[in-house]
Amino acid sequence: MTELKSILHVEDDPSIQAVARVALETVGGFEVTGCDDGQHALETLAGFKPDLILMDVMMPNLDGPSTLKRLQADPELSRIPVVFMTAKIQPAEVEEYRAIGAADVLEKPFDPMTLADRLKRIWEDVHVDP
Repeated sequence: MTELKSILHVEDDPSIQAVARVALETVGGFEVTGCDDGQHALETLAGFKPDLILMDVMMPNLDGPSTLKRLQADPELSRIPVVFMTAKIQPAEVEEYRAIGAADVLEKPFDPMTLADRLKRIWEDVHVDP
């Protein structure tokens, strides 16, 4: 199985961006590129193909679900697993996000010490070598 190495983190809150970067780079050892909304993420993906995308649900300009739909429309990007993060984690919403193609949904606030391990487990659950 391919190892999870690079993550695109899409989040509009600067404090969450900072905590997640430390959690993923320092604790997890991942290469992390950050974006502040879905449109910026789509532009970044033109030159950076991460193994996984960790994305906030509610963002200005282009929210998480709308960004996911655009990713799914691109054959090259549709294979990248997307994990949503949200403070509003109701079971019906989690199922809705999974139904539209999210690999999983994580709750905010998150534990910085376990975030990397949670993403590795999700990666192992969804990743299949071509």
